[in-house]
Order: sequence, then structure tokens, then C-alpha cells
Amino acid sequence: MSGVTQTGRMGRLRNRVGTGRAYASLVRRVAYGTAGGVALVSLVVSVGLESHRTTLWAGVVGIVGVVVSLPSRQLRSLVLAVVAGFVALFVPDAIFLWPVVSVLVFASVAEDLALPWRGWLGGLAGALGSVYVAQPDPSVAPFLAVLLGGSLGNLLRSRLRASELVRVTEELRGQALWHEQRRSVARELHDIVGHHVTAMVVTAEAGQYGDPRAALREIGEQGRTALGQLDALVVHLRDPDSELPDTAPPRLADIDELLAATLRVQGVAVDVQVDPDPGLDEQGVLAAYRIVQEALTNVARHAGAAHVWVQVVRAGERVRVRVSDDGVGPPPTSGHGAGLIGIEERVAALGGTWQVRERPGGGTVVDVWVPVP
Repeated sequence: MSGVTQTGRMGRLRNRVGTGRAYASLVRRVAYGTAGGVALVSLVVSVGLESHRTTLWAGVVGIVGVVVSLPSRQLRSLVLAVVAGFVALFVPDAIFLWPVVSVLVFASVAEDLALPWRGWLGGLAGALGSVYVAQPDPSVAPFLAVLLGGSLGNLLRSRLRASELVRVTEELRGQALWHEQRRSVARELHDIVGHHVTAMVVTAEAGQYGDPRAALREIGEQGRTALGQLDALVVHLRDPDSELPDTAPPRLADIDELLAATLRVQGVAVDVQVDPDPGLDEQGVLAAYRIVQEALTNVARHAGAAHVWVQVVRAGERVRVRVSDDGVGPPPTSGHGAGLIGIEERVAALGGTWQVRERPGGGTVVDVWVPVP
């Protein structure tokens, strides 16, 4: 079952998502903490120099404190922008207040991920108002404060949005891996149950006309093998974070030795042609084995064939997996059952192509082409 589980990758993705959240939270706390410290120092200095405005700046601090408690980022951004414009009006007379304007514009721009222009608009409105109030000797400090604060706010905002996009991307990737894992387990479960149960039924039917003791021994062996593989899958489904225990990986030689044996018990002639080294990696070998397994299971269950031909051969830069029979032919309906869906998913994972068609002279052909890694 090598290649089925994705738990290692999913665990790493979850760790990366958690790290991304912690990093974004740390960046926000550090940025806001630094900005708050700068604003506090600026207010203390300004109050010390302009003691008659103590009540005014205490009110500003109180308003900002109320803003922090607002539940909506949009509301926080709006109030911070208004306060930034208000404070900017006094910068020409209290030059030590310009860091406060920067901090307020910075926080307003960074808070609202949808409409960052509020901070810019509020700060610039206050800066223009200061020009009017301070005539004929206006100061450029309000404009510099707005420019600095807005630029830093945009930088933090972009950083936080990028972290959020990365986090969402990683979560979506983790969900996709989770779904792929479940599909992989479903394919393995179908292949295990379908093949072994079919083999047990065929062996039981053959035992009625042959050696019942030998048939019972074979059925017991098939049942034990199926139960062992099913137990591993069930344990994995109950605890997706656990690694799926691997059984011995199948070999392409097992197609003739194991898979074809079920049909031969039924009296079906099976010709197997397998290249000793078609160039497939472990994942490709498993996929080719499972595709042949599903095709032969379908032949045993539905085809009523007397002869089956199996090919796993290399042709240039591709490997051809072909299973054909002389039975009743493909089903008339266009829909695919779970087995053919499993074949389709395996082929898609390898970047190959496949088709099910009627065999000339009667029967069915499952034809798969996959690229050599």
C-alpha cells in the first residue's frame, strides 16, 4: 500500500499553518506595541510642553482606547482616521505630536484590510486643515507624518494579507490532501475487497467440482490476507495522523503468479506478458498492479470470458497496461463503477491516459498508457 498515505505531508502542512498564524500574530503585536509606545512618548512630551492642553490629549488617548475595544475593524479604522485628522490640526503648534499622527494613520490603514484609504483620507484632511489654521507659516510635519504612517500601514497590511493568503492556501492544500488520502484508501479498500472476495467465491465454486479441502485452505488464506489489509486500513481511518502500515509492495511478477490464478481456477486461459523492467517507479508499479487487479476482477465477475490477455510493456517513453478478454463486452451504460473510477484516478495521478472499449471479435479491452518517470 505504499503511496496511499499522505499523513506526513498533512502533518507538515498543519504545522506550517500554525506557524503562519503565530508569525502574523507576532508581527501585529510587535508593530502595534511599537506604535503605541511611540504615540505615548510623543503625547507625554507634548503635554509637558503644552500643559494647558493636557485635558485635550487625555481625551485623545481615551478615544483611542475606546477604538481598541470596537468589534469591527472597519469601525476601528474609521475612528482612528478621524482622530488622526483631528490631531494633525494641532501639529504646527505642537510639533511633538506628529508621531501621534503617524501612529494613528498607520493603525487605521493596517486595521482595515478592505478600505485602507480611510486612514490616508483622515490624515490628509487634518494636514490640510493645519495648513489653513497655521497660515501664513504652515508646517510640512503633518504631511510627512501622514506619508510615513500610511506607508508603514500599507507595508504591515500587505504583510498580514500575504500571511493570511499563505495560511488559507496551506489549509486548502491540507484539505485537498485529506480528500486525496480518503480517495486513496477507498481505492485500496475496493481493490482488496473486490479481488479477495471474488477469489474466495471463485475458489468456493471450483471446490464443488474439485478438491473441497484444497478450496477451503485457499479460501482461508485469501480471507486472512484480506483481513490483515483491512485491519491496517481501519486503524488508519480511525487515526489519520498515524502512518499506514505498509505490506510488502506488489511486484509485476505477482500478476501472473497471484492475480491470474483466480481466473485459472475458473478454467479461464490467461496469457501474461510483463516486461521485467518497464521503467516504472514504486508508485507506478503499484498503480499498474492495481489496474490489472481491478480489470481481472471485473473479468471474473462479469465477463464470462474463456481467454484473457494481460500486457505490461514499455513502448518508448510510455508503459502500456492492457487487459483484454473475449467475453460479453463492455457494459452498455456510460457510467463507471467504483473499480473503473479507481483506475481513472490512478491513471490521472500518473499523468497517463486510458480507455475501455469493445474488443474486435467480442470482449472488452482496458487500455492504459502512462509515462515513464
